[in-house]
Formats: sequence, C-alpha cells, structure tokens
Amino acid sequence: MHVPDGFFNVAVSVSAGAVAAAGVAVCLRGARRELDDRTAPMAGLVSAFIFAVQMLNFPVALGTSGHLLGGALAAVLVGPYTAVLCLAVVLLVQGFFFADGGLTALGVNITLMGIVTVVVGWAVFRALTRILGGGRGAVVASSAVAALLSVPASALVFTLLFWLGGNAPIEVGAVAAAMGGVHVLIGIGEALITGATVSAVLAVRPDLVYGARGLAGPLLLRAADGTTSEVAPAAAAPARTGAARPGGFLLAGIVVTALLAGIASFYASSSPDGLERVAEDKGFGAVATDHALGEQPLADYGESGGIPVGVAGLIGVGVTLAVGGGLFFAVRRRGRRLAEGARGEERVDA
Repeated sequence: MHVPDGFFNVAVSVSAGAVAAAGVAVCLRGARRELDDRTAPMAGLVSAFIFAVQMLNFPVALGTSGHLLGGALAAVLVGPYTAVLCLAVVLLVQGFFFADGGLTALGVNITLMGIVTVVVGWAVFRALTRILGGGRGAVVASSAVAALLSVPASALVFTLLFWLGGNAPIEVGAVAAAMGGVHVLIGIGEALITGATVSAVLAVRPDLVYGARGLAGPLLLRAADGTTSEVAPAAAAPARTGAARPGGFLLAGIVVTALLAGIASFYASSSPDGLERVAEDKGFGAVATDHALGEQPLADYGESGGIPVGVAGLIGVGVTLAVGGGLFFAVRRRGRRLAEGARGEERVDA
C-alpha cells in the first residue's frame, strides 16, 4: 500500500510528514528502552525481513494482490517503538533506492504503514494477550489477529486522508468500503505470515520475541505427595555462557531473508495491489505522478534498469540491513551512555 507522488495536496503531505517526523523522534527515544545487545541486531534483521517479504505480492482476489505491511509483526518481535523505526528504514530504502512509494508521500507512508499499523497492532496484541494469557499459542494467535486488524485500519486512515486532501474527488463511503474490503483480504495474508513468523521464532529463540517477555507463568514442580512449589528461573534453566547470543539465529535469519528476496521474489504476483486496484476502479489513480528517481537502475526493483528482481532484492536486503543495523546499534549505544550517566549522577548525589 505504498502511496505514490501526486495523490495528496501540499497541506496533507506536509502535515503527514510532520506527524511522521514527530513519531520517529518519539520512537528514537522510546527504542532506547527496548534495544539491548540482543534486540539491536534482531531489529536490523526484522527490517531486512520485512523489506524482503514486502516484495512477495500474493493474490487476494481476481486481478488484485497484496503484500505484508509488517507493523504488527515488528512490534511483537522487537517492541512498538523499535517497530516504527524498522518500518521507517524500510520505507526510506524503498523510496530512495527502488522508487517504491513517492518521496513527497514519504510522510504519508510512514504514518500509514509504520505508525498506524504498529499502534493498532500493538494495542490489539496487548489486549488479547491479557485476555488469552501468556502461553505460546496465545502469543501467536494474538499476533495474527493484531496483524489482520492493522491492515484495514491503515487502509481506512488512507481513505480519511484522501477525503481531506486528496488531489481528486471521491465518494468517501464507496472508497472506504472498497479499501476496507480488499485490505481485509490482504490482512488475512498478513495474519498468516505474522503468525507463522512469530511461531517460528518462539520455537527457536523465544527470548528474542519482545511481545512474549514476562508472559510465561512460573515453573511449578509437583512433588510425589501432590504438593507444588515454584522453581526459580535460575534453577529451572541454568545460564549458559553463549545462550543469550543471537549470532546463529541471526545468520539463519539472514539466509532465509536472502532466499526470499533473491529467489521467491521471482514468483510474486504482478497484479496491482489493493490501493492500486481501488484507485483504478474509483477513478483517482490518474492523479499519481512519476517518481523523481524512477529512472535509476534499481527503480521498480530492477525493472527500469534491466536488473533481475532477485539481484535487486538482495541489494535491498543488504542496504536495509546495513542502514537498520547501524541505526539500532547507534540508538542502543546512546541509551547505554545515558543510563551510565544517570547512574554516575546517582552515585555522586549519594
């Protein structure tokens, strides 16, 4: 659901840009509390994974496709503040390297695909885990439902923004119904991808799933006489020197991400996505303008420059991993310095 240039007037574009900038600024501060030595590299991987999976358009109806948005998935895996930054990194790489999503619409895209999907997805996920409990099945089910609902929510916010400042007249009710309907179908695909991914990570490294932290109940030891006693975490699972290091998992994740971008991308649906289809059907697609970087070699994932889509995908994964990894390590380092400074001030005051 990448919004192209030309869809929105200056007022909405600037306003959405301000919202996006403010949201990213808030999330840069909030991510300091979420990122540690494990989650910082994990966040870089999540950004690259979302980039790769967004290339894999899947059919949802006759002549229409959809792709992962990824807000709910990122929020569950690395936390809501970091998730917004993940989506912002992906959208920046797509916009500037692949001409996917307009540059003047960058603020709109970050607001819709980053902030809205993360806020809705995380809110739904937290509400459901409180109701369903903290078991692995509850976390997976909650993440899937959160992903499902986040997609039409983003589509309806797009409709509201276009009604307020789109460059073409629309019947807001008809467009809202069309956008909501097709994006519910896309949301089903989003739910399947999100649930499968969260389940896979939980099975291998549950400690790397931010949304599952603190949800599991205490381990109970039942004695022969029928009495039970709570086992301390240290006694239940003795710490191992390398257990917390995510290096092996990250390497495997990079390999999977590269395979998705480098091979599976050749089999992605070529049908218009949900926004493109509705824009064509409802008569406002013609207001889209050409991307300013639409002639560069990687534009449209290599189509403009004759680069195979798989090669373009691998380049995109590498760039996203480098940009995201650098950003998240910098935020982590900044948070650590501030925390050390605060502890130093406390010692001085004492």
